[in-house]
Amino acid sequence: MNQHKRVALISGAGRGIGAATAREFGRRGYHVIVNYRSNIDAARDVVAAIEEDGGSAQAVQADVCDGEQVAALVEGVREEHGHIDVLVCNANTVGPSFQPLAELSWASFAEKVNGELSGVFFLSQRILAVMREQRAGRIIFISSTAADFIGMAVAHSTAKAALNTFSRHVAGIGAQYGVTVNTLAFGAVRTESSGQGFSEGLQGHLTDRSVLNRLVEPEDAARAVATLAGEDFGAVTGQLIRLDGGYDILDQQFHPLTSHFD
Repeated sequence: MNQHKRVALISGAGRGIGAATAREFGRRGYHVIVNYRSNIDAARDVVAAIEEDGGSAQAVQADVCDGEQVAALVEGVREEHGHIDVLVCNANTVGPSFQPLAELSWASFAEKVNGELSGVFFLSQRILAVMREQRAGRIIFISSTAADFIGMAVAHSTAKAALNTFSRHVAGIGAQYGVTVNTLAFGAVRTESSGQGFSEGLQGHLTDRSVLNRLVEPEDAARAVATLAGEDFGAVTGQLIRLDGGYDILDQQFHPLTSHFD
């Protein structure tokens, strides 16, 4: 393997946003570590797609919520390639729980928050050690605009808000070593899982509140992640960037109270 080729490690890269992001990094000349937890076939398909486009990649199994597995993952990549230039924390470690508080068990709440944070804690800890030695690197967390929602997603929203705060602490540490750390908060992205969870009415609402007049596609998300990892954004760190097709702005514009402020 070319020791001088940039290496991007993407967690949860077997499907959805992670798979699209892996393919985008491959097109941009990175050697891509396609991390997966259990679906090896999906991960191999992503690797094959990258190689068909002329890029290079490899699938590596690890449960990012397991500290020992993460240590082995990071050390294996470092030993084989000599460096890790980009980490994208994308893995959806625990599915969202949308029960209202009155119906939500503490076990479900704790599982979601713990899964969200353990999945980024172990990766950040190990990758920062590598990037500290390199005196350079990019870390990008994938979050959600759900952190701002009030309603039935109390566990999911709380977990994402905690992730956003955690990322700022990592940014403060990374700044000492030339490592930039940013978070991309996505709105509704059209993936296999969201397609199953979004009703036709909800999809229509989200489309109406988008400047794109459509849902955000995984490829939109992937380009944003890869661009943020590039050299042009070397001075940007500690930021939370929304990518929701303008939903937040248009939702406020269409709110009944907006007319009182004209």
